[in-house]
Amino acid sequence: MLSRSVRSSMRRVSMAKSTARVAAPAMAPVVRSLHVRPAPLITSYKGLTNLTFQRFGSTAVKVPDMAESITEGTLSAFNKEVGDYVEVDELVATIETDKIDVEVNAPVAGTITEFLVNVEDTVEVGQEIIKIEEGAAPEGGAKKEEKKDEPKEEKKDESKEEKKEEPKKEVKKEEPKKEEPKKEVKKESSSESSSQSFTAFSRKEERVKMNRMRLRIAERLKESQNTAASLTTFNEVDMSNLMEMRKLYKDEVLEKTGIKFGFMGAFSKASALASKEIPAVNASIENGDTMVFRDYMDISIAVSTPKGLVTPVVRNAESLSILDVEQEIARLGKKARDGKMSLEDMAGGTFTISNGGVFGSLYGTPIINLPQTAVLGLHGVKQRPVTVNGQIVSRPMMYIALTYDHRVLDGREAVTFLKTIKELIEDPRKMLLLQ
Repeated sequence: MLSRSVRSSMRRVSMAKSTARVAAPAMAPVVRSLHVRPAPLITSYKGLTNLTFQRFGSTAVKVPDMAESITEGTLSAFNKEVGDYVEVDELVATIETDKIDVEVNAPVAGTITEFLVNVEDTVEVGQEIIKIEEGAAPEGGAKKEEKKDEPKEEKKDESKEEKKEEPKKEVKKEEPKKEEPKKEVKKESSSESSSQSFTAFSRKEERVKMNRMRLRIAERLKESQNTAASLTTFNEVDMSNLMEMRKLYKDEVLEKTGIKFGFMGAFSKASALASKEIPAVNASIENGDTMVFRDYMDISIAVSTPKGLVTPVVRNAESLSILDVEQEIARLGKKARDGKMSLEDMAGGTFTISNGGVFGSLYGTPIINLPQTAVLGLHGVKQRPVTVNGQIVSRPMMYIALTYDHRVLDGREAVTFLKTIKELIEDPRKMLLLQ
């Protein structure tokens, strides 16, 4: 007979073998499932369905090429915010230069993730200013906006209902008490605004940094005063005939062509015709020792904008009719006021006309826009007594001024040029004979 110790050891061995036989086949299916069966996709977890994961690249928005002579500018504004979705070519920023405002558009569609510079920073061509994560518009974007709007509408409705219910519950005596403080607040706010605009014996000072355009204007005007031998000659024009012609045909012209018949077209045409008689008016000095004469006339029209004075150019004014000039001036003026002028719109003028009369100016001496030789200044039309055929009559009169560079233009030529303009404006029919 076997001892107890031997029997117990034999039991342990037999139990180990049985467990090994059971465990071995149990491991095989696990291994096969790991290597053969594909892992199932998670399509639902705690209420979230159809989860998809996408990874998009980040694109940098760079400062675009502005012009050959412009290498830097000031970032004046971001037109979008971080987190906003933008389409391709959508405006995202505006850069101010000393000549024009440059628009920066998104090169790709996506979401703005980061601004790399701050407003009022100086940026150079090719510099990265914004990062955009490429991708489609978020699906919940519109829904979120709707949800945001809904509570506001509900609040408004609730407030309206409360207002409607309040008068019913409240006593009539309490109503004026609510109205009185509102009136007092309005008075206080109006007094505060008036105190901010003007206070008696106030000695406040405010310093505002000049923008790039204003700095450039100041630089060029001072350069003109220091360089040109400027002299101004004056004359006065009887505007009766031109105003009568405008009165007769402005409505018909506007109806047929959509062009507003003003004075600038007539003065531009008269200047172009007068320059054929005095070509030096349209000339300029090159390299300090050479005079350049031209057979064309590109007229710079001074336009006032919130940021400063700009001078878009009407090309080949000598070949355009009065209405053609008016149409081009209207187009360029709108672009200037909207801040959408390009460098090409302002480059290459050979003669300038400045109309201070639209602001009520009676008299003035314009400054030459270098490298040009002359500038014509128009002023306000006023009824004044004049002598006509020995009798004193009231006529609509305008003072005109020609500032010219005496290095190129002599006094006789300048006076003759201005006198020719006067004669053409006083009898516009002559313009038809001097093509």
